Amino acid sequence: MHNTAILFLEFGAVVLGLGILGALALRVGISPIPLYLIAGLAFGTGGILPLATSEEFTATGAELGVILLLLTLGLEYNADELMTSLKGNARAGLVDLVLNAAPGAVLALLLGWGPVAAVAMAGVTYATSSGITAKVLSDLGWIGNRETPVVLSLLVFEDLTMAVYLPVLTAMLAGLSLVAGAVTVAIALAAVSVVLLVALRFGRYIEAFVASPNSEVLVLKVVGLALLVAGLAQQLQVSAAVGAFLVGIALSGELAEDAQALLAPLRDLFAAVFFVFFGLQTDPTKILPAAGLAAGLALVTMITKLMTGIYAARRAGIARAGRVRAGIALIPRGEFNIVIAGLAVAAGAHPDLGALAAAYVLILAAFGPLAARLVQPLLVRVASRA
Repeated sequence: MHNTAILFLEFGAVVLGLGILGALALRVGISPIPLYLIAGLAFGTGGILPLATSEEFTATGAELGVILLLLTLGLEYNADELMTSLKGNARAGLVDLVLNAAPGAVLALLLGWGPVAAVAMAGVTYATSSGITAKVLSDLGWIGNRETPVVLSLLVFEDLTMAVYLPVLTAMLAGLSLVAGAVTVAIALAAVSVVLLVALRFGRYIEAFVASPNSEVLVLKVVGLALLVAGLAQQLQVSAAVGAFLVGIALSGELAEDAQALLAPLRDLFAAVFFVFFGLQTDPTKILPAAGLAAGLALVTMITKLMTGIYAARRAGIARAGRVRAGIALIPRGEFNIVIAGLAVAAGAHPDLGALAAAYVLILAAFGPLAARLVQPLLVRVASRA
């Protein structure tokens, strides 16, 4: 009973604090995400007031936040739009992979960390944070823009690449044989194929199953199905976020609009918890020694992500302003990058990798939303005059 009371006190204080920070962000006219991250640093290990009981509960809430963010993002689009965008942006996806995986891998090799750490750092610098980008698109009203499907197709391409990358990295970290690693990759690819097939070919049956005139029943069915598919995807070494996104893709029309309206408050609550938990995982005392190197790496990969978005949007016939918005939307790094670094550190790839990755991700997780809000109008004006 005592632990439950502490949990309520801690989690209640965190949520109330987020509400105050969100109100402050609205008043100042900036994204609340950097403030949420700072709050997480204050409540985490090495912070001012570390949480004693509620961290595990907060971790679960953070996972729900990512799933709900990607579920509601998927509700904005249908399966045909997704496939058309993926086919049209496959080349841009490969450009994204080369431009943004290379800086991390090259830095690790220059530092003498070895090939396994180089592969891990390639993943850290490559993957955009789906959760943060989804939040930025929603907060700034960019969901309906012409460049948004381009951004989403690149995010999906990255997540599908991760379905191959993560088993390969895990096999390298564990020192598995080539055959064992190939089997792991094959299982992951098969899982992705099945989920895509069900979402694209049998969406109407899923809609018929989920549909309900009662809002309570509709929310329970949609969230339950998203969690079920996300859990299955995670179990098969595929991103849970991809599973939730594809559930949203499978639903369309009036049903998707109703579900999105009902889920918005729930999404916003757990999305805020996700950003706090991201800060909780980061020890501020370990960030400072790696801050200079992380800032340099962040600057390089901000430029490469901006180039990626501009290239992809230009190929899709988007105007200059939309190209810049696409590039800025791809800047944030987040949950996936920390997971990759955590796997590498736990396996003993290199002791300094964790601190560098944490500092790097924190910089881009905070600066990405700020860039979207503050820097984007300036870049758009410059691009329009060029």
